[in-house]
Amino acid sequence: MKKSEIKILLVDDEPDILEIVGYNLSSQGYQVFTAKNGLEGVEKAKKKEPHLIILDVMMPEMDGIEACEIIRGTPGLEQTIITFLTARGEDYSQVAGFDAGADDYITKPIKPKVLVSKVKALLRRLKEREDASSEDIVKVGNLVINREEYKIVNDGVEIILPRKEFELLSLLSSKPNKVFKREVILDRVWGNEVVVGGRTIDVHIRKLREKIGEEHFKTVKGVGYKFVL
Repeated sequence: MKKSEIKILLVDDEPDILEIVGYNLSSQGYQVFTAKNGLEGVEKAKKKEPHLIILDVMMPEMDGIEACEIIRGTPGLEQTIITFLTARGEDYSQVAGFDAGADDYITKPIKPKVLVSKVKALLRRLKEREDASSEDIVKVGNLVINREEYKIVNDGVEIILPRKEFELLSLLSSKPNKVFKREVILDRVWGNEVVVGGRTIDVHIRKLREKIGEEHFKTVKGVGYKFVL
């Protein structure tokens, strides 16, 4: 995909951020759209269907967390990369952001060159995700995983999972009985640009056990996790 075809939506209530960040991304050849609050951001996301959304957290009308959750539940935006743009020292929970469906976060202030580099890395992740989703429907035992619609059917019952839970399940079930090391899981599901603790994996595994069945997820102490049929 050419740069001129890539659409980026920037959502922030600070005019300076919209102007400076928007200018730097536009100068790279990307199509850049802006919104000044979460509510407007959701509306533009549905209309423009961007490849990447950069969301501020604290905004009027609707905050970034709520906007992210709505966008993630919108058909056609399942593959969109979402990153939060957060101020240093801001009361922001990474886990809450990832649970809402975010892929990453960027701390501001940030130098323009660093921002452009981060955006390029995020867009590479989008390409990898699209390549990995070439097989849209996968059957593993009693599980049917629909990667295009981000949903699963377990023993005939349809279950909608939050994005990170879905990606974690998709990774582990891609090779049943294979032990995935914790560092591999962090890299493949959360990306190597994101700093999260092992506790994040444990929380997501616990939620999957509750929804899919405890017997399918085995802990290999000191190593990682595996999916068993």
